[in-house]
Formats: sequence, structure tokens, C-alpha cells
Amino acid sequence: MKIICIGRNYSEHAKEMKSELPSEPVFFMKPDTALLKEGAPFYLPDFSREIHHEIELVIKISKAGKNIGEAFAHKYYDEITLGIDFTARDVQARCKEKGLPWEKAKGFDGSAPIGNFIKATGEEVQEMKFRLDINGKTVQSGKSSDMIFSVDKIIAYVSGFVTLKVGDLIFTGTPEGVGPVKEGDLLEGFLGERKLLTCEIR
Repeated sequence: MKIICIGRNYSEHAKEMKSELPSEPVFFMKPDTALLKEGAPFYLPDFSREIHHEIELVIKISKAGKNIGEAFAHKYYDEITLGIDFTARDVQARCKEKGLPWEKAKGFDGSAPIGNFIKATGEEVQEMKFRLDINGKTVQSGKSSDMIFSVDKIIAYVSGFVTLKVGDLIFTGTPEGVGPVKEGDLLEGFLGERKLLTCEIR
């Protein structure tokens, strides 16, 4: 099982990170040890003092494929949930300053909590609203229709480089409003008004 993450897929988030808008999907991967399921708590790591939340729609691949045409991509998924791409922002910044890869800022243990999956068609996925609440206050909200690259475009693009297998997860990018979390925070992710994800920071 692979965890594939798309970066800078919402224009306002790219702006808040002072990054250029991409001309093609930007992706990186997290190891399976990053996965955090079933409402398990997230423990703040000792190597960072600046862990940021990034709420994202997550697609589960239902059929193996490579070089998938965009017109056929909707046939390769039928479930969706919400996930958080936890990022060690201070570690990431130091790596960027030195021109080094920054997987350790993204792929550390527990850095990819996911919620409960629900069935969804390709058409539904293109028009989904979601949000992240921390301690009852909304801190991020987005719509899949605001993605720079649609889910189907992402699947087509990524599968040109990496074979997708059943059970692979694709984190599709985060909207603006990313920020730090602290011990004791309760993170709740909503798809529409349906709560799919809960994660306590410890």
C-alpha cells in the first residue's frame, strides 16, 4: 500500500506558502508507517516544534492500473475519506534552505491520519465540500471543484510514473489555512456536514 500526496493543488494554499502555481501535479509519498487509522491519537514528535495540519480529500484506489487515461480514471476509485497531511514545517524549512529532500518532514510515523471511508462516484468527488475544525472552530475549508488538478487528472498523471494498486491512497492536496497544532487539540474533519475523521493531539 502506497500513500501518494499531491502538493500545491489549491491556488490559495500555494500563495500562503509563497510557492509558484504548478503546471503539472506535484507528488511525493509517505510510507505505510505514516498511516493513522480508527481515531488513533497523534503524538507530537520530539524532532519538531512546528507540526502543521493540512486537511485533504483522500481517494482509495479500487483497481490496479498504469498509464490510466483521464477519461477512464473514475473507474479506479469508488471510496473517499478525509486525511491530514501532518508536516514538520521547521524541519521542512531547514531542508529547503539546504536544497535537500524533505521526506522526513512529511513521512514520519503517524503523519497521515485518515477517517472512515464512504462510497462516492467520480461525479460526486468533483463537487465535495470539506473542512477541518480544531476544538470546535473551523480552521480550513475547501471544495474539490477548486483543485488545480482534478482527481481524475491526478490519477492519470501519477499512474504514468507509478503503477497504482488496490488499496493505495491518494491525498489530493490541501486548501489554505494550514497552521500549527498543539498538545490537547481535537481535530475533526467533515465532508459536508458528515464527520469522518477525529484525531486528538497528545
